[in-house]
Amino acid sequence: METENKRPEPEIVDDKSEICIPFILERLHAHISTGSERPFIIGLNGVQGVGKTTLVRKLADTLSQEEGLQTLVCSIDDFYLSHDDQVALAQSKPDNPLVQVRGEPGTHDIDLLKDFFAAILSHSTTRVPQYDKSLHSGKGDRLPRSEWPEVNAPGQPKVQVVILEGWCVGFRAVAPNEVTDMFNRPSRTLGSHELPHLQFVNARLFQYDAITNLLDAFIHIDAENTEWVYDWRLEQEAMLRKQRGAGMTDEEVVKFVDAYYPAYELFTENLRNGVFADKLRCQLRLVVGKDRSVKESIVL
Repeated sequence: METENKRPEPEIVDDKSEICIPFILERLHAHISTGSERPFIIGLNGVQGVGKTTLVRKLADTLSQEEGLQTLVCSIDDFYLSHDDQVALAQSKPDNPLVQVRGEPGTHDIDLLKDFFAAILSHSTTRVPQYDKSLHSGKGDRLPRSEWPEVNAPGQPKVQVVILEGWCVGFRAVAPNEVTDMFNRPSRTLGSHELPHLQFVNARLFQYDAITNLLDAFIHIDAENTEWVYDWRLEQEAMLRKQRGAGMTDEEVVKFVDAYYPAYELFTENLRNGVFADKLRCQLRLVVGKDRSVKESIVL
């Protein structure tokens, strides 16, 4: 029997925009004041269900409508490996459950990401990849290139600001011995995996530095307890079942979150300490409580 009527419906509190937007505008204006024509790249990381979508929309609206800047929002989810490449990766590591489906670091097409940003930064015509998670019975696939929206084409205004959002944006790999140390400590999910499998994901994450290093500013919506992502996702799916008559069961939600939670356990601390080694005060960390309201804001 479903129990969604016993769980309170999630209420997203947008007390984040009023903190994040001034932070970004201050850094953006400093960038523009240098005379640089290089597009300004913003990274945004937030756990699922924390209000990231609302923040991205308001930030993009402010940049495009109030600041008059050609702003492009893209999700790292649209840069997942193609279905065929994901299948090939899974088959090459058949005993590693972390890469059997999309999600964990290592399941994105880093060459595609690098090519895309190279075009954006050089003001060249390019297309924005689109990924459909519903294809192949939910395993997902990239849409044909002809269906990707074109930007920076002749006659179009050049992209001036990019917001790259996603749950693993900004994650940086840790030293292999740190993975081992975390594996040997009590954790929610790491102990259910084999150490070499976790090391594989960590090694793949080093490739993502090429993108993280392009960021000019970074927003991290953190939680006092990252395990609340389980509760927040359960609330979301309960609402979907109530509104649409379809959605994951509670058991399916836990299994779904378990699939990517190892990355939270491995890489969140680095994120909290700061993603930039050479850009002071360019990262904003918002810490939210169980009710998703901001409890603390820290500039790094």
